[in-house]
Amino acid sequence: MVGRHYDCIIIGAGPAGLFCASLLAPARVLVLEKMVLPGRKLLIAGSGQCNITHTGDVKNFVSHYGEHGAFLRPALMAFPNTAVREFFERLGVSFVEKESGKVFPESHSADDILDALLDACDAAGVEILSYTPAESVACENGMYAVKTLHTTYYAKALVIATGGMSYPQTGSTGDGFLFAKALGHSVTPPCPALTPVYAVRHQLADLSGISVYGATISIWRGGKKLLVRSGDLLITRFGYSGPVILDSARWMRTGDMLRIGFCKKKPEELDTLIRAACSSAGTKQIQNLLDDAECPDRLVKHMVQESGIPEGTTGAQLTASQRSRLVENLTSYPVEIDHLGDFRVAMATAGGVVLDEINKKTCESKISPGLFFIGEVLDIDGDTGGYNLQACFSTAFLSAQRIRQIL
Repeated sequence: MVGRHYDCIIIGAGPAGLFCASLLAPARVLVLEKMVLPGRKLLIAGSGQCNITHTGDVKNFVSHYGEHGAFLRPALMAFPNTAVREFFERLGVSFVEKESGKVFPESHSADDILDALLDACDAAGVEILSYTPAESVACENGMYAVKTLHTTYYAKALVIATGGMSYPQTGSTGDGFLFAKALGHSVTPPCPALTPVYAVRHQLADLSGISVYGATISIWRGGKKLLVRSGDLLITRFGYSGPVILDSARWMRTGDMLRIGFCKKKPEELDTLIRAACSSAGTKQIQNLLDDAECPDRLVKHMVQESGIPEGTTGAQLTASQRSRLVENLTSYPVEIDHLGDFRVAMATAGGVVLDEINKKTCESKISPGLFFIGEVLDIDGDTGGYNLQACFSTAFLSAQRIRQIL
């Protein structure tokens, strides 16, 4: 076979690919990257601050990966959040924990994480070829052949670490799904995940930028409630975002109805609160009686207006029907989904290489020995909070363990 030979070829110089490569010394490893420089998507993770993982017991992480978290259990247990921190701390990166549980480099710069990965690869003797996109892959006589524009590379082990399709400007354009299919694998159609909602007739556009802490959303389809989630919500000029929206987007579809509880209280609790406030301070305007509702003032004022309550209405003047509409708008505000954000704004990709065809203890193909899939190319998408990067490192670790065994 004419071409250049390696022990292992990794396609994709993102966090999963680079981390896997750094663990394979003394094997001869080649990393192929289509972009001019490696780690382009990593550099915009967490708005460039790089929320690398999350605090807490890793056993509880499984619930943060939708319906496919069980697949990740072996990977998470083999290389948990504590191991991620220890790896980078050995390379000189310090971390800070936020009250939310998110973990960031102390510098709040993704550059530090990328530099550490590149240093680790350099120490392991890894060869990285940037601006060298893989054009095709094949298995020939027990060796994997990766063709580029000028050369064909061969290796006993091949790792697909190309990511999904979110933020295509960083190089994530779905190449790995094509490679998977070429090697006999099935792919669940990819769709945007961790993406905002665009609303039909968005009535709250003037409140863009307001955050609501501890909001509750329910998703309805065909008159049936699919699920309920709670978390922080952000009102935008086009609809809604924030963790509770982003984490729930994997279950949303165009035409679904959202019911948003801006107030932490249940409808009957809020109704009781308003009744009591109107009775004890009936001369005050209604928007000034809702301090205990724990909603932003501007949002309360808007909801008073949208509930058909004339400006200046006092507690004593509030009618039962007006109170009922106000309670509903604050606890179950209806929003019809026009569409979800596309891959240009989505933070992650749902769908990918079908998990039934992958050994969850090694991330090795069940179809083609020596072939591995790691990171976002798999049919896995995590919640916000560092869970997707954690999955990258954990799956990369498993694959590296297995590759060292077979080389």
